[in-house]
Amino acid sequence: MKSLYILLIAPLLLLAPRATAEDKPAVPDRETLIKQFERSMSGATLVGYYTINGQEEKKGLKEDKYVLKSVKKLKHGDFWEFEWQYGEGGKTGTLPVEVKWAGDTPVITLTDVLVPGFGTFSARVLFYRHEYAGTWSASDHGGRMFGKVVPAHNDKQQGLP
Repeated sequence: MKSLYILLIAPLLLLAPRATAEDKPAVPDRETLIKQFERSMSGATLVGYYTINGQEEKKGLKEDKYVLKSVKKLKHGDFWEFEWQYGEGGKTGTLPVEVKWAGDTPVITLTDVLVPGFGTFSARVLFYRHEYAGTWSASDHGGRMFGKVVPAHNDKQQGLP
């Protein structure tokens, strides 16, 4: 039966159009990506959910909200300054954050970073098309997080890559 399936499908696969390098949209240069990320994140609000490992079924999703007052690339290396507020009227702070790039996708990387008033955290969070997703951990627990990036301005040209 398997060989019959292969005989029927193989000719169709040969006729299927193949993706080429010309089919892929051009990735903007790094400077353009940096400017887009800086513009789209400054003033934006991250609205989503997080989980705690091992408690997903019992406690489910927990709401999460961060207001990013400003986000700017620092002069040296891959470090950025994030000025943020957690929740409505919650704690605020400024944090140097390392951002790595996977093609056109920015990824926040924290490894054992002290976040004043919260504790020490590690995280990997990626941003793509007004959404974010990642993992996080503190000294004794961790989980996953995901949600939407709500821009400060409703201007599609300022959106994330």
